[in-house]
Amino acid sequence: MTHHAFGFDEELQQHFIRGYESDPDFATLYAQLSSDHPLASHYRIADGYLLLHSRGKDLLCVPRDRRLRTRLLGEYHDSRLTGHFGVNRTTARLRQRIRWPDLITDVTRYCDSCEVCRRSKPRNRNPYGELRPMPIPWERGEPGLSIAMDVTGPFPRDRLGHDNILTVVDHLSKYARFLPCKYYSTAPELARVLHTGWICGHGVLEDIVSDRDTRFMSAFWTALMQESGTKMKPSSARHPQTDGQTERAHQTAQMMLRTLIRPDQKDWVDRLLDIEFAYNTSVHPAIGVTPFELHHGGRKGRIFADLLLPRPADIDAGCSPASVRKYRELLAQARANMQKAQVRMQQQANRRRVPCPIRAGDLVWVSAEEFALDQDVSRKLLSKWFGPWPVTSAAGDEPDGPSFVINIPPHLMVHPVFHASKLATYTPAKSGDFPDRRSQDPPSMDGHQEVDRVITDHKYGSKPRQYKVTFKACDPDDTRWISGTDLKASAPLIYAHYERQRLAQGPSRPAPPTRTVVPPSDRLRPRSSICSNKIRAAPLAVLTDQHVVLHDISCESEAEDRASCFSNFRGLPVDRHLGHTCSSSIHYGEGTRL
Repeated sequence: MTHHAFGFDEELQQHFIRGYESDPDFATLYAQLSSDHPLASHYRIADGYLLLHSRGKDLLCVPRDRRLRTRLLGEYHDSRLTGHFGVNRTTARLRQRIRWPDLITDVTRYCDSCEVCRRSKPRNRNPYGELRPMPIPWERGEPGLSIAMDVTGPFPRDRLGHDNILTVVDHLSKYARFLPCKYYSTAPELARVLHTGWICGHGVLEDIVSDRDTRFMSAFWTALMQESGTKMKPSSARHPQTDGQTERAHQTAQMMLRTLIRPDQKDWVDRLLDIEFAYNTSVHPAIGVTPFELHHGGRKGRIFADLLLPRPADIDAGCSPASVRKYRELLAQARANMQKAQVRMQQQANRRRVPCPIRAGDLVWVSAEEFALDQDVSRKLLSKWFGPWPVTSAAGDEPDGPSFVINIPPHLMVHPVFHASKLATYTPAKSGDFPDRRSQDPPSMDGHQEVDRVITDHKYGSKPRQYKVTFKACDPDDTRWISGTDLKASAPLIYAHYERQRLAQGPSRPAPPTRTVVPPSDRLRPRSSICSNKIRAAPLAVLTDQHVVLHDISCESEAEDRASCFSNFRGLPVDRHLGHTCSSSIHYGEGTRL
């Protein structure tokens, strides 16, 4: 004997019955089973539901009704007790109780279009964006004009305060310099290190590849590069693969330092010149020769062991035609080797990457690792992806990237260019696929709505600052004043962005001071008679914390001595408008002193 237990309400039961009667797959079968003499079958009707007996249990047959199927998919995928699992587990759970044609297809589309899953789960796939190596400097016939640079550290601080290394690598010759610098070096200080360590020995640069270090993106550095005619080529944010040769030079330098420094690590700065010479006089795999030889016109760098060997007899003079011809052949050989190395590296890297399907106008998710969050929460429990946001354009000449400009909200304060490996495509549900689908928005905190933006703020006296905000999914005219504590707790990024803008604009206008109203007296006029029986506009004197403020009111009174009227305010400044302090401390009008 078999049992069934489907906890559906009566309205949903009637929905099922109407669906069976109009479904082309189940209408005939449902009519036969509903008759007085049903045929023997694996199907039966119980409480109006069509059940299929299979493997000792009853499976609920679901008609072709999108609302019914959407509700069932939601119950078996979105609810708290089903855990937003993927296609396989959701399908297995449904097959234990339910049957309908194309079940796997519907579950796949439902899970792929679930924004909660897309936002919360990592992508177990190869990253987007095939490798595109930087162009080889064919047109430049000499090294030293195009470099890549980066700062690495920290290391133990030496007696001069150096605790970082500024690594500079020439694009053509792969010649590297490891220049000591400070972790807290400003943009002018790093510019001085680059000037003394590279430019003074090689001349003004044509272009520089670097990461988006705030010092390299500062106004000072940008103006300096424009003045010198040097073009900056910054990488996309948090994508060190753009400057891969400098990162590789970092690793090699650190490996050599480990073999040379003392156990206390205090002499690492003294060993930089040694590892620099060792690096540059070893054969580089990308060019097939030593960087020293290619950088210095074909002259080889000798070590002490070379002094024990006989001097080669085929050494030409530095300016002879033969040496010039050999150096040109060396450059051509280096470029050919670089091209072969790039092809080999590109093929190897693209085995683990896929072509980027993203184009301008698409909606994409952005990896949460690209954002430095101010929230006091665990990053492990944060969403893996933010968005979806539209793609504004490709960052470059190619429409498929590999970097794109994303229209992210301004309060996130992040550079909007992201590499394709940091993006994921957004798959919305087709119109009509899942009608009446439950909301995909994250759950809100108890009693809270999601803040959309801050309109303005105010602060009175010693009371906490209040912020006027609007809320998402609400009428724009529906505004509310909330405290800074509540705003920081519910929307920390929006709060931080607004505070940065407010502080950049300067301190807000102070609240009006406490006032003591003085009874009105006759209007005071400089260099005029103080007696009059006519109706005059008498001043209303207001005593504030620091000065006297005058307001004109109309009254009919006898003239009084203005000196006695303001006898209580001697030595205080007088202002004609409330809330402004006079520049002169005891003058009113023109030449009148209280």
